[in-house]
Formats: sequence, C-alpha cells, structure tokens
Amino acid sequence: MADVKIAPSVLASDFGKLAEEIQAVDQAGCDWIHLDVMDGHFVPNLTFGPPIIQAVRGASNKTFDAHLMVSNPDQLLELYQKAGTDIITVHAEVCEHLDRTLSRIRELGCRAGVSLNPHTSEDCLRYVLDRVDLILVMSVNPGFGGQSFIPTVVDKITRIRDMLGGRDVDIEVDGGITAETAPLVVSAGATALVAGSAVFKGGSVESYRRNIEAIRDSVKGL
Repeated sequence: MADVKIAPSVLASDFGKLAEEIQAVDQAGCDWIHLDVMDGHFVPNLTFGPPIIQAVRGASNKTFDAHLMVSNPDQLLELYQKAGTDIITVHAEVCEHLDRTLSRIRELGCRAGVSLNPHTSEDCLRYVLDRVDLILVMSVNPGFGGQSFIPTVVDKITRIRDMLGGRDVDIEVDGGITAETAPLVVSAGATALVAGSAVFKGGSVESYRRNIEAIRDSVKGL
C-alpha cells in the first residue's frame, strides 16, 4: 500500500493562532490540512468559512482538505474554491443531486469528495463512483472533536474499498483516529487519516511531529 496521508484537523488547534498552527503541522510533516466547516444547522457546532480559509491559505502549500458539514453545500462551492481549497467534500445526506454536486466541484478545479455519517449506507455511492476523488467515512458523529471511535465503520470501509474496484479514489477516515485505531482503518482500506486531538497535543512543532510519526509508525507495513 502507498503511504497513508495524515490530515490534521485544525478543529483541535488553537484558533487564536490558526495560521501558526497550520504552519506548525506543515513543518511537522503532515500531508494535508483538514478544515472542518460547520454551519450550526447540519451539525450543532459553528466553526469558520471561506474568509478564514482564505486568510490562512498562505500559511502552507499543503493540500487544503475542506469538509463541508453544511446543509446547503451547492450554494457555497465556488466560495470555497476561491478561498483556496483543493478538496471539497460534501455530505451525501444533504445533496439531493449528488452526481451534479460532485461534477460541479470538479468543474471548479477541485477534487470532489463525499462524506458518509456513521449511520449512512455506502450504497448511496454506487452510481457516483466515477465522479468521486475521495470518500470520507465518519467514524464519529459529526459536529464535535474529541469523540470516541465507532468500530462498526471498519466493515463499512472494507465494503467501500471493494465497491471501488481498484479506482484511484482516496478513502479518508475522520473521528477518533489515534495510533491505536489507525491500523484498524488502514487494514480495512483507508488511505487518508484525519486526526485532531491526537495530533494537536503538546503545542509545539516537535510534539506535533512526534504525534504524526506515532500514527505513521502504527500503520507501517499494513
């Protein structure tokens, strides 16, 4: 298996120095920067939107991976593309015309992702697989950081991997990812790991590097 990508979630960072935190995890060796966008409607929490992303875009050249936990993604896609995101992931649960939404993300020049909540069946992906660059499997209920990993998603990851049939699509997993849970999801087929609390511990580049390396080491050879 190719190297697994580590995507620290800035939800767990110090928002008071967001640009510096992004620079720190970049220097610590992450692959992507995961941006949890929450609207207070689809999920109960509020985070940030395009102006904040645009303001911190210069802090890193790494892939900006935007996870839109919003109820109206179709109205916002162009704003997030202009803000500098590279991957835009929408939730299957809120897209009435998922094929059209994913096609529009690609038209904007971004990679198209679709996210599934823990209770959502992967069957909804079956007829959009050729429109998708990334599938984000939620291993906690969306809306808050620091939750415990839901183990039943491991089987879902395996089913998605089999459904993809070798397509070049990343399977990203978000929620409760640590050095202990990472091997479970990577063995099942995950190729990208979102980690918030497990990365942003210690408050320094050195501690973030150790945390990222601990997750990388846990999945080596799988």
